Amino acid sequence: LYLAAAGVGTIGLLDGDEVDLTNLQRQILHHTKDVGKRKVASAKSRVKALNPDVAVRTYDIWARADNIRQIVREYDFVIDAVDNFPAKFLINDACFFERIPFSHAGILQCEGQLMTIIPGRTACYRCIFPGPPPGNTVAPCGQAGVLGVLPGVIGSLQATEAIKYLLGMGALLTDALLTYDALAMSFRKVPAGRRND
Repeated sequence: LYLAAAGVGTIGLLDGDEVDLTNLQRQILHHTKDVGKRKVASAKSRVKALNPDVAVRTYDIWARADNIRQIVREYDFVIDAVDNFPAKFLINDACFFERIPFSHAGILQCEGQLMTIIPGRTACYRCIFPGPPPGNTVAPCGQAGVLGVLPGVIGSLQATEAIKYLLGMGALLTDALLTYDALAMSFRKVPAGRRND
């Protein structure tokens, strides 16, 4: 919504799911009347209602190895707001090979994290997390839960990074992981170095 409000000309939305009642406490693009609708259709409707001049491209599919590179190369900046590790690594790898800057973020319970990656120049997701955590060591959001406002806080920071990048202004959150603890209302910036491999 903030990207549309800022006048970003083209926004792509990728999600292969439909709106569920359990989404509504944290996914503010959707309303109760949207339950059962395809998420990308619901989201497009909200974005266009806010700013009809924005071109919205929808991808009613899951991110997979055979489609993600083709999709990300169509954009100047990508926002990773997915909720599973395989998709996070796919986005990182696709953006790395296509040289598309992106904002990574993750949330769980009452904590979030984010960083901006400029492929080939800054640390990427794999520089910090070489591979997914071992099975059953991190509970998915569906089991562990998430504070409903947390995606809004982290998502607003990601939108800020996208706007800064597109306008060429300010210092991007590169080579560092910003963590946020909502219960303590604290942020911490952890330096992250780029690995040669």
